[in-house]
Amino acid sequence: MIFRKTTYADIPAVFTIIRQAQYYLKSKQIDQWQNGYPNEASLAADIEHGYSYVMEKDGIIVGTLALIFDAEPTYTHIYEGNWKTTDTCYATLHRVAVAEQWKGTGIAGKMLAEVKQICRLHSVSSIRMDTHRENTSMQRMMQKNGFAYCGIIYLEDGAERLAFEKLLS
Repeated sequence: MIFRKTTYADIPAVFTIIRQAQYYLKSKQIDQWQNGYPNEASLAADIEHGYSYVMEKDGIIVGTLALIFDAEPTYTHIYEGNWKTTDTCYATLHRVAVAEQWKGTGIAGKMLAEVKQICRLHSVSSIRMDTHRENTSMQRMMQKNGFAYCGIIYLEDGAERLAFEKLLS
């Protein structure tokens, strides 16, 4: 498997995975990613900023995520808990998705292992993520991969999200 930066040529394959995730969330009656986001324009912006990565297996894209080293504005205030670190030097993961036919095969864990290596090169002390309260499959994946629940954050539109952080050793 190859974990690499996303190219513009990858947008159709990545967007197929995003659409699969949107349909999955909709089928579970979770309103996350149901407002037209993420979309092809946001994926292109992630590529332009160097945030977007894909996991490729035998030439096929099987997973995607955005890895951001800039401070996440919505993480400034956390409620009903605390971040594990107070350091502003952390990485943020967004838009994590695995192709439907590859769910449950450890692809997300493999992507997170690669992210951990990249984070070490950037000298960050932790990785932060958030997800919808009802997105229990994402919560299980995070906890399985060493993320701890920290509290609640609110997105710019006021939507509540559960916040998680993984300390890097």
